[in-house]
This record gives sequence, structure tokens and C-alpha cells, in this order.
Amino acid sequence: MKRNDLQTIMRRAWTLFRSTGKAFAVCLSKAWALYRLTKRMRAGVVRFAYEKADGTLRKAAGTLHDVESTIKGTGRPDDGQTVRYYDVEAGGWRSFKVENFVTVY
Repeated sequence: MKRNDLQTIMRRAWTLFRSTGKAFAVCLSKAWALYRLTKRMRAGVVRFAYEKADGTLRKAAGTLHDVESTIKGTGRPDDGQTVRYYDVEAGGWRSFKVENFVTVY
């Protein structure tokens, strides 16, 4: 693990802490789970769930492996508040807020 990875995890944990108001230990735990999720998505397809903006649960199969050819444009800079992934079932890019992440299954 690189120092930059730890900085990203801590930055995301503090962002969660400020936005949700939950205990920092809970936010740090969720930040670690999100780190493991993105690490697994870089290696292959991962099934996970998150809560959509309308309150429903979204079960997704996403990846970050070999999807460079699908990128169009420059995108927005990573602010640490969202996780972007390529949805293999829908065939497009999707994102969700970090505080809405539920689990990997």
C-alpha cells in the first residue's frame, strides 16, 4: 500500500464524517470498504450494492478493468465524494455517493 492510498482513505473518511455526522470510526470503516471495492474493481468485475438518490437499493456489477476505450472526454476531477465505475450490465459509466455505499457481495 502506498502513502497516497492512505491519504485517499483518510480524505474520504473525513469527507464522510463532515457530510454524515456519524462517528469517525464508522466513517473510517466505510472509507476502507470503498478502498477495497475500487481495488477489486481494478482487477475485475465486482458485485456490490448502494442506495440510489430516490432511496431504492441498486445492485450493480461494476469494473474499472480494461475500460479505457469507453472513456469519452475528460470527466470531472475526483472530489472524494463519489465513486465512478463502469456498469457491465448496463454498458455505461455510473457513479454513486460514498455515503450511500451498502456492501460488496
